[in-house]
Amino acid sequence: MQQNLNFITKTIILFFGVTIFSCSNQNTEKDNVINLKPKKEVWKAGPNFNVDSAYSFIEKQVLFGPRIPNTAKHTACGDWLVKKLNSYQLKTSEQIGEVTAFNMSKLPLRNISGIHNPNANKKVLLCAHWDTRPFADRDSVNKNKPILGANDGASGVGVLLEIARVISKDSLDICVEFIFFDVEDYGAPQQTNGFFDLQSMNDTWCLGSQYWSYNLKPDYKRPNFGILLDMVGAENAVFPKEEISRRFAGFHLNKVWKLGEHLGYGKHFQKKIAPPLTDDHTYINQIAKIPVIDIIHYDIRPYTGRFDFGHFHHTHADNMEIIHKPTLKAVGQTVLNYLYNQ
Repeated sequence: MQQNLNFITKTIILFFGVTIFSCSNQNTEKDNVINLKPKKEVWKAGPNFNVDSAYSFIEKQVLFGPRIPNTAKHTACGDWLVKKLNSYQLKTSEQIGEVTAFNMSKLPLRNISGIHNPNANKKVLLCAHWDTRPFADRDSVNKNKPILGANDGASGVGVLLEIARVISKDSLDICVEFIFFDVEDYGAPQQTNGFFDLQSMNDTWCLGSQYWSYNLKPDYKRPNFGILLDMVGAENAVFPKEEISRRFAGFHLNKVWKLGEHLGYGKHFQKKIAPPLTDDHTYINQIAKIPVIDIIHYDIRPYTGRFDFGHFHHTHADNMEIIHKPTLKAVGQTVLNYLYNQ
């Protein structure tokens, strides 16, 4: 009886000992799980992005008319861009050259840049194209007439001009280079609305950024990373995680999208994955070896090979009526805040 009692007593003690050890172990594992969780992203607030100012910069470009290379309207708008950059005390320069279009015509090229805080160690590139489409190949009427390009061209430039204006009045201790690329939109006419047709025209587009990437000076101070803006002004614009951006600059792509969501702009900065797209960032990544992401309205429809840049894309409907201030705010504030979190 005593032996049985001793056995039972030892068994009970052993049971509770195992239980206590087990509970202690579970608590330790739980603590480890908590410690392994990624820390919540902390974002510093940047200065206010004035959307009315950005809108006025877009409107000013559109008032010049179509900005087609080798035309007086193109020259006048380019002169205005240089004056605006100079007014923000940026170190301004122009890259002049000549390129050959898909139809073998020779086009003068004018890439315009301005640099804020050029002596800083860290450098960020912000870019957009400032020329417009010489024909409306997706329209049903007046296909051979040029478009105004309020969204496709002017919207990205307008957002960047406002960012330049803001940082010229505020303290930002990094270097920011603004580049407005020319002859981006002179690509071969599109025959269908299919993704593979778009890709087949590849190198007939983005002639300005190709020229820039191939002709960097030996002493050029290379940016740590860059952001390209293209077609960022329309209502309900969708910005997916495009594959070239993911492949070459995935870290910054994910960070910018998280910041956009944090600021309440998740409906624009969507977690959709999109196929690679030929845009200015393609050549900057592949030729100049500078990691650049593309914020672009680019909605791929699954399983169809069809894409959507908006019903107004490359039509005469690409005018000021489709420019949506809340979209401009979403893009401008996100990019501006990202600069202030470097």
